[in-house]
Amino acid sequence: MKISKSLPVLVTGATGYIAGWVVKNLLDEGITVHAPIRDLANTQKRIHLDKLAEDSSGEIKYFKSDLMIEDSYKEAMKGCELVIHTASPFVMDSKDPQKEVIEPALKGTQNVLKTVNETESVKRVVLTSSVAAIYGNGIDGQSVEGGMFNESMWNTTSTSTDGEYSYSKTIAEKEAWKICGEQKRWDLVVINPGFVLGPSLNPNALFESKKFMLQMGNGDLKSGAPDITMGMVDVRDVSQAHVIAGFSETAKGRHILSAGTHTLLETGGFIKEKFGDKYPVPTRNAPKFLIWILAPFIGVKRNFVSKNIGYKIDFDNSKSIKELGINYSPVKKAVVDFFQQFIDNGLV
Repeated sequence: MKISKSLPVLVTGATGYIAGWVVKNLLDEGITVHAPIRDLANTQKRIHLDKLAEDSSGEIKYFKSDLMIEDSYKEAMKGCELVIHTASPFVMDSKDPQKEVIEPALKGTQNVLKTVNETESVKRVVLTSSVAAIYGNGIDGQSVEGGMFNESMWNTTSTSTDGEYSYSKTIAEKEAWKICGEQKRWDLVVINPGFVLGPSLNPNALFESKKFMLQMGNGDLKSGAPDITMGMVDVRDVSQAHVIAGFSETAKGRHILSAGTHTLLETGGFIKEKFGDKYPVPTRNAPKFLIWILAPFIGVKRNFVSKNIGYKIDFDNSKSIKELGINYSPVKKAVVDFFQQFIDNGLV
């Protein structure tokens, strides 16, 4: 599938963390970006995107759209051959997961792809999914060889009441594959990143990766970090993968993005190695039984503690290296650059 770089590219969720870097990469290549946003009047929220456009050879155009409103992407999608659908809520402590996480992920995907089906120019959709659509909890690694997850696997353990975010990513991606399979005009390429880290192009935004990294340096975990292992990846590698997947004539299927698996303690070690003892990063793991006892008081489900702390997992990233040509930046660099941004902005 050949996609023209002379035509505009639609990026949903353009003001978001990953999408911001996707927009930058596209603009730097001289591409026109169609950016659908909910509030056109809120120019402050997109000021970083305007600056990116000013400093590039590309152009950005804004359209009023809402993920939850059917047909609201029609105008933004006109004339586009490529749609990059990144918009989906990543909220771990939602008070109403069904309304705030699950419904927007599923209905948003349905709404965007309905418009894709009705827009004759579209040839490809790149969907931002997650490794959360591949596995649900660390304990799931015990049922796969070597604890190694690959693109052939699906999350079968998360539900609408247990692992709601992971469930939302799973059902949204499955719905995308279903809709794609019902037609033959456009194809679907999926990006499944691990935990995404690295500096944000909007330093004022608050998102889950930022909340996590702030906890590493503000003393919240000084007494001990949960022994949780995650696949981690630099946001700049993730954005590059989206753009490559969009324009590669041979790209197809799902792609795990993980530069390596690390524990929270190892992540703290990267900060300590670079910045010394200036910040109260964790230097030991907290006992699992203690976290289990305290879980309800710190906003964590005990079920999550039981199924994730102390389990080792890994991810096969060979497809992203071979088929997308991703040359992974070390996780340490993503962590250090991210933390440096907090220092520069007086957040730690």
